[in-house]
Amino acid sequence: MAATPPPPVAALEQLSSSKMFGGHNLRFRHQSATLGCPMTFSVYLPPSPASSIPVLYWLSGLTCTDENFIIKSGAQRAAAAHGIALVAPDTSPRMSMLKLLLSPRSVPRVYACGLNIEGESDSYDFGVGAGFYLNATNEKWKNWRMYDYVVKELPKVLSDHFEQLNTAHASIFGHSMGGHGALTVYLKNTDKYKSVSAFAPITNPINCPWGQKAFSNYLGSTKSDWEDYDATCLIKKNNNVSNPILIDQGEDDKFLAEQLIPCNFEEACKAVGVPLILRMQPGYDHSYFFIATFIDDHIAHHAQFLKSA
Repeated sequence: MAATPPPPVAALEQLSSSKMFGGHNLRFRHQSATLGCPMTFSVYLPPSPASSIPVLYWLSGLTCTDENFIIKSGAQRAAAAHGIALVAPDTSPRMSMLKLLLSPRSVPRVYACGLNIEGESDSYDFGVGAGFYLNATNEKWKNWRMYDYVVKELPKVLSDHFEQLNTAHASIFGHSMGGHGALTVYLKNTDKYKSVSAFAPITNPINCPWGQKAFSNYLGSTKSDWEDYDATCLIKKNNNVSNPILIDQGEDDKFLAEQLIPCNFEEACKAVGVPLILRMQPGYDHSYFFIATFIDDHIAHHAQFLKSA
């Protein structure tokens, strides 16, 4: 009996390329089998002669696309110095980008189009741009499977198209909703990622308005199901974390007390002996100015574990 042929390699369309610190920012689009729609992602390839470049995934926050981090963070300088590739996916399924020309002399405005699901664009904190890095179980939101996209599909796309990348040597970090995603993805897959860090992450979403809104719609009303995507709940069940978790949190972040609540995560880490470096940064808010200030520390944090692996 003939062996089953491997599935075809998915096509990858390059959208842009720009040189930076000797490496290149690249942006691509592909058809996602997991999400059932076209998806974009950005990659920074460092100027490394190595044939086995480690990968550091970045997960962005609410309303962001794959471009925010690449444009605003300034992470490429440190990534180039350490020889690490940066990969930034989008934050939710997103069908296409629609340009509207309001008048012959006006600048075209670009709007994100979703999957034509009722309510997908009604608010900034749910639906398009707010995938929360989970696999939705509510049939209405069945395309919202960003967890599987990040953990399974995207690494395969990278392996199929970039022979210089070593996706087996990977770490992950993110901001806000993306910090939540990075923590939960790491804690559920400590065999796949060497390290994790986050900027102002949503650490206990089952106990904050952002998380409760997203989880009740994506996952339903059974709150025990929500715990599978809550870092504070997951850390209590995980004793496989040996490398320190790094979190930077601005003390002037307006979302600190109600939405982010890192104190709950800190207490959970202490209870099970998980090493946590929680740095409260006086005067800093929730913005990319905050991220850009400390991004080099995070790249260096991951570099020590990616290079020793």
